[in-house]
Amino acid sequence: MNYLAHIYLSNEEEEITLGNFIADGIKGKKYIQFPLGIQQGILLHRAIDSFTDAHPIVRKSTKRLHKKYGHYSGVIVDILYDHFLAKNWMKYHSIPLHKYIENFYNFINSNFDRLTPRIQKMMPYMIEQNWLLSYTSIEGIGKILDQMNRRTNNQSKMNLAVLELTTYYKEFEEEFTLFFKDLKKYSKNKIIELKRL
Repeated sequence: MNYLAHIYLSNEEEEITLGNFIADGIKGKKYIQFPLGIQQGILLHRAIDSFTDAHPIVRKSTKRLHKKYGHYSGVIVDILYDHFLAKNWMKYHSIPLHKYIENFYNFINSNFDRLTPRIQKMMPYMIEQNWLLSYTSIEGIGKILDQMNRRTNNQSKMNLAVLELTTYYKEFEEEFTLFFKDLKKYSKNKIIELKRL
């Protein structure tokens, strides 16, 4: 899953949200240098990624892309699934998406010193271009995929995946909806489990 889903699945617990958000750049056992709540967020992030990668519905989505995009298929599906979460946001949360995102940006800015250098460097761009809200439109997803493609020196061709999104829109949305139901349940249980450790 991509940024919006990871934030949402943190159950609005501040330390867990922070850990979940910064987790990508923290390798191996380096997470133990952080406070307990942030550690739990990092471990939750890893658990979500493992659960997602192994899930048969997600594999069905990635298989549709694999021939053209190879090992980048999983990254593309993460982004496409965030689109469907953003698009259908009011099914999942009572706070409107633009307000939820504004609250998140304020929270992250107030915790800027606790972010990793990589995330500190990224945040101004994320907020200025409002990546999270841009997930709601196909055009916004196209821009995100284009940025990701440029990060791979145009090797991934991820920018072209908007074509598959529009062609198989109904299939991807149905797969996301079924999968996200499982992921929500898994994440809630994982948070309870991590707090017991």
